[in-house]
Amino acid sequence: MDVQHWWQLLLLQMKETTLMEWLAVAFGVAEVLYAKANKIWLYPTGIASTVISIYVLVAAGLYAEGLLNGYYLAMSIYGWWYWIKKKDEPAVEVSWCSRSEWRTVVLIVVAAFTILYYSLKNFTPSAVPAWDAWVSATAWAGMWLLAKRKIENWILLNISNLFAIPLLVYKHLLLYSGLTIFLFIVAIQGFIEWRKIAKKKENQFTSTVTV
Repeated sequence: MDVQHWWQLLLLQMKETTLMEWLAVAFGVAEVLYAKANKIWLYPTGIASTVISIYVLVAAGLYAEGLLNGYYLAMSIYGWWYWIKKKDEPAVEVSWCSRSEWRTVVLIVVAAFTILYYSLKNFTPSAVPAWDAWVSATAWAGMWLLAKRKIENWILLNISNLFAIPLLVYKHLLLYSGLTIFLFIVAIQGFIEWRKIAKKKENQFTSTVTV
């Protein structure tokens, strides 16, 4: 496939993209930018993006993808609640994963991959069940870590993005592959920013102890 053919496919996809899809993408971009900035607004924008995506996917007959977005919706609501400062409790802070949290991450990835791969292989005509299941499983774990405000969420989300980009190209979904490349870049920046926040907190703690 030459560059001209790719460009034609991209223009065709842009022309065929509905207003609802554009809204979902716009809210999705806003979500990741707010996440990078460590702002709680990532959740209302993410919820808006997910709700619209569920409507678009179900209307298109993509029920499995709609179900996955239902998970993202649930995690976004949980994350929004988890981030809110409660009475007499400090706000949730950016931090690194503990060993037990890493075990949970592995459990989420393995369980999600197994269930999704089995479902896609046996109940859908998917030509890439393992690839598709891996992209979703790592994203599920990344969303859980994001809700917990753990720095490693960016690593899991970018593992998902890294595999999603060629998958979307393979499916000739060039517009969405371009969006995923953007999300990949922002996730790298988000990891750097969150690491700085954690480092600053560690330095403040060290200064307090030494004083």
